[in-house]
Amino acid sequence: MKTLVTAAVAALGLAAPAWAQDEVTLQLKWVTQAQFAGYYVAQDQGFYEEEGLDVTILPGGPDIAPEQVIAGDGADVITTWMAAALAARERGLGLVNIAQPFKTGGLQLTCLKSSGIETEEDFPGKTLGVWFYGNEYPFYAWMAQLGIATDGADEDGVDVLRQAFNVNPLLEGQADCISTMTYNEYGQVLDAGISEDELVNFNYLEMGNGMLEDGLYVLEEDLEDPEFADKMVRFVRASMKGWKWAEENPEEAAQIVVDNDQTGAQTLEHQIYMMGEVAKLTEGSEGALDPADYEQTVATLLSAVSEDNPAITEEPEGAYTTDITDEALGGDM
Repeated sequence: MKTLVTAAVAALGLAAPAWAQDEVTLQLKWVTQAQFAGYYVAQDQGFYEEEGLDVTILPGGPDIAPEQVIAGDGADVITTWMAAALAARERGLGLVNIAQPFKTGGLQLTCLKSSGIETEEDFPGKTLGVWFYGNEYPFYAWMAQLGIATDGADEDGVDVLRQAFNVNPLLEGQADCISTMTYNEYGQVLDAGISEDELVNFNYLEMGNGMLEDGLYVLEEDLEDPEFADKMVRFVRASMKGWKWAEENPEEAAQIVVDNDQTGAQTLEHQIYMMGEVAKLTEGSEGALDPADYEQTVATLLSAVSEDNPAITEEPEGAYTTDITDEALGGDM
């Protein structure tokens, strides 16, 4: 894999003819929001055009699985979490990580102190809200590590609430804890009037269950095409330029996101908050995947293969390549 991509990229060179506007379709993991600011900035500021690319950004949503979209030829490249990508790969979809804009992750479990939860030992007997559609793998690996059953069959286990992508279960007393992202739902909980002093957060990374979140993935078979590999080099270079611009200009980036939100649901105030939190996750990355982070994700998943919902059951092979970022980011960005 690595040799093929390197040869393909080297054969075509880095520069694209000025008239070449190669089309690229990017499928996002979720709706238009600052979680994806770098891509919208790259489009708005002309970074994609400078690379000879005509990029279409497809927002995600609750009924859209990026893995299914790319499997159906609906996108050239997707953003998704590594656990979901590795799970899809083990099930036969040849996804390969070509870049990792998010150095760290924002997934956490947010609990009300009034529920009596202070530590992990207090989870048994409680109801925990969990996102699915590929977001559930870190949770099940964590529970398996703790030896806590998730079928709700007895008081030593937990009840799993399939949480919608909002914070209502916590606010309405349906769950003792819910899944939140530091850059989105956690802010919504605070906005609802619950103070930080009333909450306990279990950050997956801080507890040693860290898994890589938003990365860029393509199909292995596509990377064997030299023209496609060259497009991805230019796409990654422009996208990372967009991310660095967004980090340095958070309020302007938030406005660009709002301008691209066709639903009209996003507010500038919340997107500024989100951009500030997202920047904490991207600031340590220049786009290249750190193999140590990859190994941590794999080790976490394999250390506690959940019988209820396993992401992977064996060591993946060929799940990432640094060839694209080596070519894209080798020079000045």
